[in-house]
Amino acid sequence: MSSGALIPGFADRTVRLAAGQFAYSIAGEGPPVLLLHGYPQSRACWRAVAPRLAERFTVVAPDLRGYGDSAKPASDPEHLTYAKRAMAADMVELMAQLGFDRFAVAGHDRGGRVAYRLALDHPVAVARLAVLDIATTLDTFDRTGKFMALGTYHWFFLAQPFDLPERLIGAEPEFYLRWTLKSWAAAGFRFDDKAMAHYLKAFSDSAARHAMCEDYRAGATRDCENDAADRAAGTRIAAPLLCLWGERRNKDGRDFDYLGFWRPWAHEVRGRALDCGHFLPEERPKEVADELARFFGAAD
Repeated sequence: MSSGALIPGFADRTVRLAAGQFAYSIAGEGPPVLLLHGYPQSRACWRAVAPRLAERFTVVAPDLRGYGDSAKPASDPEHLTYAKRAMAADMVELMAQLGFDRFAVAGHDRGGRVAYRLALDHPVAVARLAVLDIATTLDTFDRTGKFMALGTYHWFFLAQPFDLPERLIGAEPEFYLRWTLKSWAAAGFRFDDKAMAHYLKAFSDSAARHAMCEDYRAGATRDCENDAADRAAGTRIAAPLLCLWGERRNKDGRDFDYLGFWRPWAHEVRGRALDCGHFLPEERPKEVADELARFFGAAD
């Protein structure tokens, strides 16, 4: 373990999966917990949460396919490569290689979408599921009105055909990244310097920017199709589900009923708002860690 570890007290490692080489950080002992980051970030978003959880759990925090230091496989015209189904399969493979066939999982933002798809596609693998500041992809598109479209314009911008968003963002990638992070966080919040450096490093790579756009293209196509198929079939998440969301982001006119969105999708749903913007693990790390520890610690 290096003193310069991305997450304090964690070992930074890599593993070869079917899709390529993946980076992850690991520490702790006890029941396994998988932490999944969102856009436009990396596993560094868990820097203040993961060490607290590692006091009770074995914590694994990877960079998702296309993000951070993980593989960025070539995209495909059908948007299968960056569908959450493929990204969830990566995580099952990763955890199996580490010796964990069943685990708790928490996902923020895009990581939350990977997490709930993982729970739907691999129900035996998921003991408990926590989703941070999201509704399902299908519900989000279905409920989009004026305020939602303004607040989540990037869903439609990043999903435009190659290479419109890539070319426009590539003109000033650091400006776009910093503007995005600042605009979604609570006013005055400052991101951790080491985390920001990791985000900037990845975002400066054209392959990473393209992969992130492919993530959103898959969201508007394959991910919605997979959600719609599950809704039509009545498929529900078997694991208990915890939903946390940022109250300040919910005051922009969206009036999101997060628990109401999730109840049709899972048998057991609980959750609450936190006084912060979108980036819960960084803006309210102690509260997030406490909520996750209580929820994951209650597993049978």
